Amino acid sequence: MEKKGARRDRVLEVLEEQGGLVPGASARVSEQTGVPEADVYGVATFYTLLRTPGVARVCQGLSCKIEGSDALAQRLRDEGVPFEEVSCLAQCDRAPVSIDPHMELDHVARRGQVSPADRALPMNLGGEDDASYSALARAKELGPSRLLEELKASGLQGRGGAGFPAHIKWSAVRAEADPTHYVVVNADEGEPGTFKDREVMLRRPHLLIEGLAIAAWYAGAEKAYVYLRGEFPGPKRALEHALAEARPHLEGLEVHLVMGHGAYICGEETALIEAIEGRRGMPRLKPPYPTQKGLWQKPTLMNNVETLACVPDIVLRGGQRFHDAGRTEPGSKLYCVSGHVENPGVYELPLGVCLDELVAAAGGYIGSPRAFSPGGASSGFLPMSFRDTPLDFSALQEAGSMLGSAGVVVLNDSVDLLEAARWQQIFFEDESCGQCAPCRIGCRLQRRALDRFLETRDPVHLEHVEELHWEMDAGSICGLGMVASLPLLSAMQHFPEDLDKK
Repeated sequence: MEKKGARRDRVLEVLEEQGGLVPGASARVSEQTGVPEADVYGVATFYTLLRTPGVARVCQGLSCKIEGSDALAQRLRDEGVPFEEVSCLAQCDRAPVSIDPHMELDHVARRGQVSPADRALPMNLGGEDDASYSALARAKELGPSRLLEELKASGLQGRGGAGFPAHIKWSAVRAEADPTHYVVVNADEGEPGTFKDREVMLRRPHLLIEGLAIAAWYAGAEKAYVYLRGEFPGPKRALEHALAEARPHLEGLEVHLVMGHGAYICGEETALIEAIEGRRGMPRLKPPYPTQKGLWQKPTLMNNVETLACVPDIVLRGGQRFHDAGRTEPGSKLYCVSGHVENPGVYELPLGVCLDELVAAAGGYIGSPRAFSPGGASSGFLPMSFRDTPLDFSALQEAGSMLGSAGVVVLNDSVDLLEAARWQQIFFEDESCGQCAPCRIGCRLQRRALDRFLETRDPVHLEHVEELHWEMDAGSICGLGMVASLPLLSAMQHFPEDLDKK
């Protein structure tokens, strides 16, 4: 049992101070925190950055795979460099990528692009960061009621993937009677194909901090936490510098930066909360929702980086203006695009543009485009017959896919879609937290079935894919298990010719 007064919240911090799971670390962490050693060991082995410290890492995300990450890994082997192949490093616009043992970029093929500076854009990644905090001052002038009206008029939906209306979440936390409220920023960007939040934090850190401060003021929170993925030292440095500059504007608000330790599942809101509290990042059953019982069982407002980065513009220029910046749905959107395009990067465009418009902003296609993943690994694959479909929440759902994190990956005709599906299935198998049996077992079975098919090209190996998907979708606590089969299912549905290859 945990000792009375045990500092559970310090387990991950002290493990990091120890250099990860090195010999004797779990015993020393147990002694310092009062948490049983077996529990400490279980936490440490859950997170890859703690489980295998001190090695380089090579990205195996979809964009890196098609750009030659296998050759990069072989080069490191030949040079005798200790490394680990990992699911994704959120550097898809620079593929193929590796990082050194200190999480700094080691190999980068190129530098990603962003939209040119344009003051009309709500987030304007190419523009200058603003440290005046005029939007925070304006929010306080408006007062809580009018601020919520503007947020509602904006139609802002959560930009982390779920698309839940922001004003509903904000008002729910403010209405909770418990006097202690928290705000948490989800900056644990780990979906293959997605790297927009990285660029917000690097280029416009004050924009995020100001949106966070407005959210905290409205929610009545005196403490806020920004949970960054552990492979983001650059964004961390940018936020630290901006927070030092912003201190005069943040009276009454403590902002803590918490680094993750290499677990994609911590992008799920309740798993992220578990990680901040010093546990393995396993999703909680809902309800209750974080708005009711979140961080340390207190009402918690959690938003994605991009969501909060939209708030200053809404406050300063009005919700209706932000709403009208969209095409088919409200607002502008940060679209990530990588793969077979000329200029991979992050482009701020009206929500609802189609694939051809996004790729035109990115300099055009490379080769003959054949397929695209519209919203990260979770969205599966669509053929180019969907190139005119609006890249928004509703239209992609109707197409059997999803906008998700808006991580668009374009594949040309050099890629076998079943092989691409295998890369995505490996991602889900590696990143399943293992809590739910349907997800833990199903991810492994789907990948094995696809392996056997690719070895033999015998369709008998794929007979139970849909049945497995049904069980995973119905029996998983969180979204990972619900969507883990979509890359394979969509490849089978839309690209049957690849099933017949010999």
